[in-house]
Amino acid sequence: MLGAKTAGSAAPAALRNDITLFWLLEFASMKKVVANADEAVRDIPDGATVMLGGFGLCGIPENLIRALVRKGVKNLTTISNNVGVDGQGMGLLLEAGQIRRHIGSYVGENKLLEQMVLGKTLDLQLVPQGTFSERIRAGGAGIAAFFTPAGVGTVIAEGKEVREFEGRAYVMERGLTADFALVKAWKGDTWGNLVYRKTARNFNPMMATAAKITIAEVEHLVPVGEIEPDAVHTPGVYVKRIFQGEVYEKLIEKRTVRKA
Repeated sequence: MLGAKTAGSAAPAALRNDITLFWLLEFASMKKVVANADEAVRDIPDGATVMLGGFGLCGIPENLIRALVRKGVKNLTTISNNVGVDGQGMGLLLEAGQIRRHIGSYVGENKLLEQMVLGKTLDLQLVPQGTFSERIRAGGAGIAAFFTPAGVGTVIAEGKEVREFEGRAYVMERGLTADFALVKAWKGDTWGNLVYRKTARNFNPMMATAAKITIAEVEHLVPVGEIEPDAVHTPGVYVKRIFQGEVYEKLIEKRTVRKA
C-alpha cells in the first residue's frame, strides 16, 4: 500500500522514490498557469457556448473578452447577465459580429443589441435574473431541471412544462451549462483557487462550476498556500486555466456623484 512502512524501519528507498514520483506527476497534472489571455482562449472554436461572469461592467473578464475579439471566433452562444454596453465589455464581441445567440437577464444598456434583436440578426433568450442564476447553479451541481413560480402565466413559460404544487403553479426550467466559462477574480493561486472582491463576485462563482473548461483571469496571481483555505470562494478543482490579467480598466456604466 502506498505510504506503508516496514516494521520498525523507515520506508524502503524504492518506496520513497515511488512516492516522490507520484507527487511529481500529481503536481505536473495541476499546472494551470498560462502566459496571457490569448493563450487561455486558444482552443475556443466557432460555435462554442461560453459563459462570461460579470454584472454590467463589474467583475467582467476584460482581458479574455478582448482576446476573444482578437481571435475572431464566430457564431458564439453567450451566457451572461447582460451584453455589456456599446463599445465596452461584451459589447466588443457584439460589435465584431461574433455572437449568434445570447441567454441573459438584462439588455437595457446596449442600443446595438436592441437593433440586432429587432432586426432578427441575433437570437435573444431573456430569463428572469433569479431563474438565470439558479439555472447556472443547477447546471454546475448536475441538476437537470427544477421548478420555479417565476414567469408562470407569462411568455417566459411558453412551451415549458407547468405543474401545480400545493395549489401554486410552477414552471420547469433546465439547468444551464457551457463549453467554456470565462471568469474574473481578484486573487487566485497557481492551482486555480479563487477569491472575488465584493460586488465583483456576482455570477462568477456559479459559472466557474458549470462549464467543461473554466478559465480564470485574476488581478493578483499568488503561490499556492498564500490564500487561506477559508477565504477561497471557488476551489481550484473547477479551474482549468489561470493567468494574471494584463490590463484592467474597471469601467463604470453610470457614474453618479453628489453635486459640489
